[in-house]
Amino acid sequence: MPEASPDLLVAGSIALDTLEGDYGRVDEELGGSATYFSLAASIFMPVRLVAPVGADGVERLHDRVAGRPIDLTCLEQVEAPTYRWHAHGVAGRNRDLGSQDSIYDHWSPSPPPGFSGWAFVGSMRPDRQLEAAGRLTGARLLAADAMLSYAALRPASLPQLLETVSWYFGTEEELHAIDPAFEPQRFRRQWTLEGVVVKFGPGGVSAHTEHGSEHVEAVLTHEVIDTTGAGDALAGGMFARWLGTGARPDGLRDALRWGTACASIAIGAVGSRGIAGATADDVRARLRDVPA
Repeated sequence: MPEASPDLLVAGSIALDTLEGDYGRVDEELGGSATYFSLAASIFMPVRLVAPVGADGVERLHDRVAGRPIDLTCLEQVEAPTYRWHAHGVAGRNRDLGSQDSIYDHWSPSPPPGFSGWAFVGSMRPDRQLEAAGRLTGARLLAADAMLSYAALRPASLPQLLETVSWYFGTEEELHAIDPAFEPQRFRRQWTLEGVVVKFGPGGVSAHTEHGSEHVEAVLTHEVIDTTGAGDALAGGMFARWLGTGARPDGLRDALRWGTACASIAIGAVGSRGIAGATADDVRARLRDVPA
């Protein structure tokens, strides 16, 4: 019997990151929104990945996701350099030092036609993020994530993106860059969103829906090495847990806690190495440190 298609999908970036911090400097570390999300989500369930990658990154991606239930049939290798991002970690946060995103000139997102599961459109160039969301409107839950370097520009595509998706994720700084008077429930109602997730880094994460708001504190009992990808790992763990337990409104807090545990594991190593090596037992163990 053919294997069932994954009910969870991520469209986003595959990146080769240059990362600097107290650990020194690491060049061309595998990262990207689709990488972190799929590595976290695949701890709990199969996930389909939609992203572009260059010849310089494809083997690294295959090596990093080996053994995980990550469907790569919608991964597209294009004749362009893999997306690059450069960041410097300062006081638990990344300072963006620039990116090279010409790969998006050569790629158009092609998710499976008629996909009706849950989809997360991670950070990528705004025109391609909107295009991906527009091709996933049949999804039962469709979420998108902000990225500060793009959010600060307030791209013309942003209002259309917010009108297309049902959930929106962003850091406090990103959301205030989009709307200087940002208030979660007002923002949610303004754009008729089902949910808004606000990430506060060491301050935890909040989710706001018509049923009210939930806040989960961050894990502060483990060493923070590199915060790159924490938000994508959180979203991947959160959605996989919530979807896998029935997606009931009263399960949102539980899902946020599992996502927080995944984020905590991700930031305990440079790049995507930590979450790539994590197991379900590791997440359950870390969950004990997530404030209830």
